[in-house]
Formats: sequence, C-alpha cells, structure tokens
Amino acid sequence: MTYSRALLLTVLLTGSWGISYAHTETTKAATMAPMSQEQMEWGIGGDAKRVSRTIQVQMLDTMRFVPERIDVKQGETVKFVVRNDGKVLHEMVIGNRKSLDEHMAVMMKNPGMEHDQPYSTHVAAGKLGDIIWNFNRAGEFDFACLIPGHFQAGMVGKIRVSAAKGK
Repeated sequence: MTYSRALLLTVLLTGSWGISYAHTETTKAATMAPMSQEQMEWGIGGDAKRVSRTIQVQMLDTMRFVPERIDVKQGETVKFVVRNDGKVLHEMVIGNRKSLDEHMAVMMKNPGMEHDQPYSTHVAAGKLGDIIWNFNRAGEFDFACLIPGHFQAGMVGKIRVSAAKGK
C-alpha cells in the first residue's frame, strides 16, 4: 500500500485530516522521507541537542512495557531508548487514547504497516529504537504497541507530564 493510499484510508476512517499517520509497507519503509514535525496534544518532536533526560524502556513478549508509567516535567525533551527484549516485532507509539484507538483501527486493517512519526518507533526483536520527544504540554498521555493483538493484550503505558511551575 502506498503512502497516499494509507493516508486516504486514515482520513476515511477518522473523518479528519487532523491526525495523519505516515505508514508504509515494511519493505518500503526505508524509502519514505520522515514527516515534518507538528504540534500534537501530547507534545512535539524533540531536538537531540536539547535532550534533558534519557529513559530506557523495555518491550517484552509478555505484552508489557517496563516501565509502564513514566513521569516527566512539562518542557522536558526526553530521549526514549526502546529495547525489544522479545522474539517478535514490537513498537512504541506515544499519543492520547483517542489517537491510539484510531491508529489501532488502521493497523488492524493493514497489519504490515510501519510508522514514520517522531512519536513512534518500530523495533525488531533484539534491537533498539529511540524517540526524542518534547513534552511541552501538561497532562496524562498514553503509549502503546499497536501491532495487532499487542494493544489488545495490554501492551500499553501512561506518561504523566506535570505542569511547569508558574503555569
């Protein structure tokens, strides 16, 4: 499936251009240019030069993330080093419940698709991935593995972003 067909499918499923998912078939992922960064409810893609903290996240074949809860401060740019300690493909996608549910619907119809957003990483068994994200908005957000069956088995977590003092 081409990027444009995947985007059209997303628009048809969500009824909105507000959330778009750049997906490609696994074999075509390397040829896609990354999407430009855009402000999301849960923050914006971060600059590697401004990383204030690195958080290690494990992905397990028991369909769990370790840790499952992460606390950050508003304004922090975090580098997540995501390690797949399992024997199957996993991913970490940051969002809110609505965006993850909508994205999961697309993944169920197109299970061979990969993500190409700054708030996600697709990680092969035994490999590492990373996400650099600026949490410029306070609130409670989610992260999940949207590989069909993984999300439904409970491969989800929470990120709590505490408000900056004086805000």
